[in-house]
Amino acid sequence: MKVTVVGAGAVGATCADNIARKQICDELVIVDIKEGFAEGKAMDIMQTAQIEGFDTKITGSTNDYSKTAGSHVAVITSGIPRKPGMTREELIGINAGIVKTVTQNLLKYSPDIIIIVVSNPMDTMTYLALQQSGLPKNRIIGMGGILDSSRFRYFLSKAMNCSPNDLQATVIGGHGDTTMIPLTRLATYCGIPVSEFASEETLKKVAADTMVGGATLTGLLGTSAWIAPGASAASLVEAIVRDEKKLVPCCVQLNGEYGQKDICIGVPVIVGKNGWESIVEFKLNEEEKATFAKSADAVRNMNNILTTLEI
Repeated sequence: MKVTVVGAGAVGATCADNIARKQICDELVIVDIKEGFAEGKAMDIMQTAQIEGFDTKITGSTNDYSKTAGSHVAVITSGIPRKPGMTREELIGINAGIVKTVTQNLLKYSPDIIIIVVSNPMDTMTYLALQQSGLPKNRIIGMGGILDSSRFRYFLSKAMNCSPNDLQATVIGGHGDTTMIPLTRLATYCGIPVSEFASEETLKKVAADTMVGGATLTGLLGTSAWIAPGASAASLVEAIVRDEKKLVPCCVQLNGEYGQKDICIGVPVIVGKNGWESIVEFKLNEEEKATFAKSADAVRNMNNILTTLEI
């Protein structure tokens, strides 16, 4: 089993490190455009093999995609990160060209690959990768919902003074500060609705904090977060490689589900060896349906910008 991570920056390196530690695959390739950068990251991670007890073979490549040949899964993290005050959407012009090129290069050597998109704006970059690749829709997956849901659980656990591991909480919709939808009504604590433990006001604050979770970290760190995004991407790789049939929120193409078509947006899906294998339709109330439709409109407007770009 072979996995490629494109982009040796903070998110890509963290993703690769998690993949290696968990021994998710036999061979891992890291690719970056910067001379020697991927090779250095690969060597650095490999020098933890004895310490961490893994046997995964890790190699780096400076923009030589021939080394990725035969990859089963690839994670695209490359692109410019957010800076304080920037929205994910402001990255579209530069990152669209990068994602297009990376997708084409991956397919040249691994035509049956499953591609996981992390680059922002993630919903639009997932849509772009799907259009450019020509792959079946189940082989293109955007990671954002897993990260957003993990942040949702974090803020819920803080508000309720409990372990995030005892919470079930899902974020659907776009991976943006104004488009994501933390489903507080459906969130549970050991199977019990969280509304039994937290006030409506508290849950509204948790939802609001979740939506700007990425921006909050960007303000504190001076750049985009990388530890949780990298770990989230690695967990999605694991679900695919190990055929876990895991129910997680991911950005995928809809064809009538949730009332939407021709769009890639976050919804709950079953993930296994074939990529995403089915969409699970939660029973949303009227308010949630309206909010999802509004989120989809915003994502679709962002997708329309692609037609104006020369990429």
